[in-house]
Amino acid sequence: MLKAIRRIATKHDLQIATFGHAGDGNLHPTILTDERDLEEMKRVELAVEEIFETAIALGGTLSGEHGIGIAKMKFLDWEFGEAGVAALRRIKEALDPNYLLNPGKIVRRD
Repeated sequence: MLKAIRRIATKHDLQIATFGHAGDGNLHPTILTDERDLEEMKRVELAVEEIFETAIALGGTLSGEHGIGIAKMKFLDWEFGEAGVAALRRIKEALDPNYLLNPGKIVRRD
């Protein structure tokens, strides 16, 4: 994964610092960027997608400690697949049929 992150950084002309938890393999690639630079932000978005795609392909996960949050919500299908997301939705509807808890987050009403 570290080699892939290095390749992705070079490909997209970005600086990516990676730190994490050595004991459990949890990595935190952090892209150093200027959010005011719209062209750079496009490269950042492409790099993030490649990093996530690589993590899944290598048998990893998109989040080892906090779950999939709002920022990664569009990648929920990559993490759990269509059946997994459907299962999450069924659990949500069983426990919160009116979608009152955290409305509009993660598992949205279809």
